[in-house]
Amino acid sequence: MNRIFLGLGTNLGDRRKNLRTAIEKITENIGEIKSASSVYETDPWGFKSENKFLNMVFEVNTTLKPSGVLGRILMIESLMGRTREGKEYKSRIIDIDILFYNDRILAKKALTVPHQGIHERRFVLEPLCEIAPGYIHPVLKKSIRDLLLECKDETGVFRK
Repeated sequence: MNRIFLGLGTNLGDRRKNLRTAIEKITENIGEIKSASSVYETDPWGFKSENKFLNMVFEVNTTLKPSGVLGRILMIESLMGRTREGKEYKSRIIDIDILFYNDRILAKKALTVPHQGIHERRFVLEPLCEIAPGYIHPVLKKSIRDLLLECKDETGVFRK
């Protein structure tokens, strides 16, 4: 069994319903959710939007390989109506990121694990610290708690 952490975000439509739908589809298509953070309302990161995000982090057990997890994530996002155009950040109905996959380090064109921006993003670190404060980042060799304490991101992150 593989231990993965997934980050979810949504800032379009019925945000709570979007999270519920994504959670159902993750359980059906990726694996058993072992723990879930609270819901956090956050300011957009990397772009401007009037719509705030709802974000969560999940620990999931899966039998899938990293490429299989990514394929299922892309399927779920597509089924929920997400379209991918360009590389810039923008509002979206759902965003699902693989934050960690066991303690593996992958750097491929289609998938980088751990997710490159974890240590710079308070909207990821706050919920991640809630469920796995002692988890050690396999590249940075620091706990999630320490990464949160060191994070310079001043974007608003509020537990709902």
